[in-house]
Order: sequence, then C-alpha cells, then structure tokens
Amino acid sequence: MTGEAATVDTPLKKLVGERTAKALAGHLDLHTAGDLIYHFPRRYDERGEHTDIRSLDVGEQVTVLAQVQRTAVRPMRQRRGNLLEVTVGDGSGGVLTCTFFGNQAWRERELRPGRWGLFAGKVTEFRGKRQLNGPEYVLLGEGGEGEAAANEEVEEFAGALIPVYPAAAAVPTWVIARCVRVVLDTFTPPEDPLPATVRATRNLVDIGTALHEIHRPTSKEALYRARRRLKWDEAFAVQLTLVQRKQRAAASPGRARPAKAGGLLDAFDARLPYELTSGQQVVGREIAADLARPHPMHRLLQGEVGSGKTVVALRAMLQVVDAGGQAALLAPTEVLAAQHHRGILDLLGPLGRAGELGAADDATRVELVTGSLGAAARRRALAEVAEGRAGIVLGTHALLYEGVDFHDLGLVVVDEQHRFGVEQRDALRAKAEQPPHVLVMTATPIPRTVAMTVYGDLETSTLSQLPQGRSPIASHVVPAAEKPAFLDRAWRRLREEVTKGHQAYVVCPRIGEGPVSDEEPPREDDSGRRPPLAVTEVAPLLAEGPLHGLRIGVLHGRLPADEKDAVMRAFADGELDVLVATTVVEVGVNVPNATVMIVLDADRFGVSQLHQLRGRVGRGSAAGLCLLVTEAAEGSSARERLDAVASTTDGFKLAELDLEQRREGDVLGATQSGRRSHLRLLSLLRDTELIRDARAEATELVEDDPDLARHPALAASVAALVDEERAEYLEKG
Repeated sequence: MTGEAATVDTPLKKLVGERTAKALAGHLDLHTAGDLIYHFPRRYDERGEHTDIRSLDVGEQVTVLAQVQRTAVRPMRQRRGNLLEVTVGDGSGGVLTCTFFGNQAWRERELRPGRWGLFAGKVTEFRGKRQLNGPEYVLLGEGGEGEAAANEEVEEFAGALIPVYPAAAAVPTWVIARCVRVVLDTFTPPEDPLPATVRATRNLVDIGTALHEIHRPTSKEALYRARRRLKWDEAFAVQLTLVQRKQRAAASPGRARPAKAGGLLDAFDARLPYELTSGQQVVGREIAADLARPHPMHRLLQGEVGSGKTVVALRAMLQVVDAGGQAALLAPTEVLAAQHHRGILDLLGPLGRAGELGAADDATRVELVTGSLGAAARRRALAEVAEGRAGIVLGTHALLYEGVDFHDLGLVVVDEQHRFGVEQRDALRAKAEQPPHVLVMTATPIPRTVAMTVYGDLETSTLSQLPQGRSPIASHVVPAAEKPAFLDRAWRRLREEVTKGHQAYVVCPRIGEGPVSDEEPPREDDSGRRPPLAVTEVAPLLAEGPLHGLRIGVLHGRLPADEKDAVMRAFADGELDVLVATTVVEVGVNVPNATVMIVLDADRFGVSQLHQLRGRVGRGSAAGLCLLVTEAAEGSSARERLDAVASTTDGFKLAELDLEQRREGDVLGATQSGRRSHLRLLSLLRDTELIRDARAEATELVEDDPDLARHPALAASVAALVDEERAEYLEKG
C-alpha cells in the first residue's frame, strides 16, 4: 500500500495495491478513493455490548462481535482428521458455534476463551444450533503479549466504536476498514459543497470532518454529527432536484382550462346519484383552480382503494372538455383501461354518447384505444380522437404510439403512476401543442416523507374518506402449515359466500410455466423454499377439489388481451363464481358482488400490494373477507408482516410498515438502475424533520439562484448524488 495523496477520483489500485483493489471492485463495485470513502459502515459495535446473536436469520451473511466462550476438538465421523468447535457468545445469552475442519491446532491456541473478535460468515443451523462454518475472523488485541502489535488489523479497531461495513465473503469488514484507514491517512476532502450559511444555520460540521468521523469516530457525539451532515447532503441533493423541477414546471406556459357554467361538468354533477364526500369536494376545487391557470398542473391525487379518485378525475376531465380540450387517461393494463371505459360510460350515461340515439345535446364521446383493437375499430377510434369528437380517451401505453393524434390534448390523467416510465409520460405530453395539465393518481398510500422525496415536484391532494355504502373488510391470517384444517375452512367459507350469490377471488403469486413476467416474484429464493403457487396449477386443483362444481375463471397477464377482457366481463356480469388470478386484479378492478379474496402464499407479496388486493372486495353492500394463506412460521418477520396487514385497514399505517421493511434505496430506484443506492444514510421513515428542513433550505436557495450558478460545487455534488437516471426515477415515482 502506498502513501500517495488521494482525492475522490484517485483509483484504489494506487492506494491499496492491485490485488485488494481488484477484490473491492469485483465484489463491492468500489473503484476510486471516493467510492470507498462513501462506502459507509452499516453499524458500529462496541466492546462489551452484545450483537444480539439470537436475532440472526439462517442464510444471512453476518459479521458479529463476540467473545470466545469455549473450544472443543473432536474427530470427524466421515473422514480422517479433527474438527474444532468454537462457541462464541455476545453477552446476551445468544451463542454461535464456529466450526473449523481439518487439523488446526494453532487455531485452538489462538481462539482462547475470553478473547473478543469479529466473526464473519453465513449463518446455518444444525440440530437446532446456530453455526458459522469456517468463518473469517479477526481477534481484537486484548490478551497475549505483543498480539496487538503483531496483528495489523487490530489497529482498525483501536477506538471504542468498531465500524462494521457492508462486506462480501471475499472482502470482510476488517479488510475494508484497513483500506479506509490507508485512504483516510492521505485523503484530501473535496471542496465543501454546502453553502457556509446553510452549515452555520443548521449547525452542520464540514465535509472533511464528517467523512473522517463516520469511519473512525472519536466519540458517539462526533459520529452523530458526522452522520447528520452526510444525511443532510443526501436530503438536500434530492430536494434541490425536485424544487428546481417544480419551479421549471410552474414557469412553463400552458393553456388555462377554466370551468364553464352550464356545461358537461354541471350536467354530470346534477345526475350523480350520490353526494360527493367533503374530501372529494375540497380536492375537486383544488384541481379546478389548477386547471384554470395558464401553467400546466402537476398534481398527485392519492387516496385509499375505493375513496372515489375516479370520480374526481372524471370531473377534471369534463372541465377540460367544457373548455374545448380533450382528456386522456392512461391505465397500466388493458383490463383496467376497459374497466375505466365501462365505468366512465356508466357514470356519464347520455352525456358520454355523442352521436348516438338518446344522447344529451352537449354530449361528448368516450373512446377506448388499446393494442388489441381490430383494424376497423382502431381506424374509427383514431379518427374520433384526431378530429376532437372524442373528448375523453382511455387506453394503455397504446395511446403513446405513432398514429394516435389528438385534436387538442388538455389533460393527462395517469392511473397508478409507479407503473409508467417517465419517457412514456413525456411521449403523451408531447402530443399536445403546449404541455397539458397532468394529474397522477395512486391508491397506494404514501408516507409524508416519501411524498416529499419521491413526488416532491408535484402538488399533493389526499382523499382519506371512503364514500357512503362501502362495506368493512375483515382480514385473517390462515397458517396453512401449522393448521391445515384452517385452509379447509377457508375454502368452505368461500363456498358459503358463493351459495349466498356472491363471488370470490383467489390470488396466486405466479402465472405458471413459461417465462417469468413482471407480475410474479422469482420462483425460488436462497432458502430453497418451494416455488410460489401458480394460477395455471392451482385453478385445476381447486376445480377438482375444494371448489368442485363452481364456475372458475383464470386471469393473468400472459393471456391475449381479448381473452383477458372476456374473462373480466364474465366475472363482472356474474357468469363466473371464482376468479383465480395474479396481481393483474390489484388495481382498478371493480366487481361489487365479490365479497371474498383468498391470497395464497401471501407472504410472497408486499404490504402495500396486499392492501391493494384486499381493496377488491367489500365494494358493495355486503361485508368483505380477505384470507391471507401462508406457510410462514409464527414469530417470523413474514408472519408478523401478515399479522399487521390483518390487524388494520389503515393504508397509511401499512405504508409506514412497508417503508420500514424496504431498503431506502428501493424507494429512489436503486433496484431499477441496477446500481448502488445513493441514499446510503438517509431514512425516509426516521429523518422526517431533516428532510423537511432540507426542503425549506432548497426552496429558499433555488428561489435566489435557480440554476445554482453561484454554487458550482453544490451543483456538481447534486449531479453526482442524483444522476440523470435517478432524477428521472424521482419524477416518475
């Protein structure tokens, strides 16, 4: 290793040697001094404090700080030689057995009872005991003459706080710590990107101090200050990006679409068979005011499943039609687009049937444009759209294709925003002469900090009330492995509902044979569990077994579009008793007569996904029932997650839980980009106040210096932390 001075751009091979640099690059994607310095410790262990060995999961790759309790040598049964078993403990009563194969007397001398060390490996279980087989380890130099001096790794852990890094089997945490020390010894920190006024106002340490103290903290207080400063950088970069985008959007020219007295919207309100909730009225006024301004609206409408978002969106579309424009609604699937088409035609009645017998005098047309339309029907629909006779146009991404031209596109409504790429949304916006107004809808409740961080360039409206007439949904966990009789009872319960004239959904995580689609999770996981249950395999088993004699339909994303629509229509019309489906029914499907949902392998779904699925029942006058079937063991994190879903129908509580269980990077698309998350420290759950403060500072700074021209170091830092790909992900949510 060399003593060469290092900047963020210095290649690691110049600092830590070719072999170590190759390992860091190959296993951890760390190539430069900056990459390594920003590879922050995952946690800090403290001598004498336990790591809580009892909480470790089998199959997990771990590093634990533990003390050797006893050693034992015994002959191996299957082959010649001895086996060394070293029992280590964490001070809390939890123990791990570290097993070393072969004759290794020197290890027995080294791993003496009382010695503390860091032990790294994969947790396995044998005869009820937690084990690490052949773990890597480094002993901390507390006993034995000269050992501390002899062991160069010990120097990394001379302080009270021992950093534990995200590591790999080939590059354990102590190797990373050693490399960090070498780099820090000669590291020249970059120019501090944070304006001095912000640092002073918010009491933040400088970047050089923060980067040193996060790796080699001199005290807990110093570590807290370092983490706070580095979290601030992440929050500030994201908020600056969003505030800049919001400001640019607000300044861009658009076309005002003010409300018109005595138009379609007034006629629609007059024929509505129920009264809008107070929430729908408030949100309706917000949207109407946005549409009346000469700048494009950018608004997020979030609301629980069944809170009445579609009616709010339809009223916005009618205001635009009244003002001479057209409105397009993008749905993520053809099933949902067709569902919206039928629902909107029903709501509008004569107001949506221009050119037909019995149509109202000032009626418009509602057109459905999807990829599965026949050639003649497609030509007719496209002509209606291009000539402006269709005021409301519904469809999937087929609306984005060349050849779909609008007469005057004034409003784009995007349903379930997270399923659309920013490029697709921009393609639709580009079909208007001036940027149209945009309304984004989601039924996935969004915690406040996520709304501020992911949708921070949009104004946000929330519908929290459910319309009158919605029925309660009871949810229960069915532990199929422990109590098979409970699963039998679930199928009987479904039959009882069908006997009463109701319908049911059975949801599976996988389609079946063939390529894996976006609807389904991986077929097997690291634990070697059986593959998830599949629609095409479960449906015939149900038809021959517990649901024999019932009319069963199958729905999934691999069916041809016309077949999907036919199955959905048959279910909606009551011609099917049970629909066995994937998550294709997760959003928008509205069959008020469906009262039961049985979710198989429920532990394979996310919390928000289960909440969305559950919202498909209880949509009519009869109460809903959702049964979450799982083989997850009692006390496991998967089972606790399902118990939480069953215990509440409050989507915002569940959204917080969902966020707790996801890596922060996933929220900003780290998994989509395939790269490491740039949110290394910031927690959208725990750092609410810090994010809010960063938003306030970002707003003030951008108002004063919109392009950050007077803050070049900050602009460069923002560009590095929120690269173009991540900025796009922020925009699409």
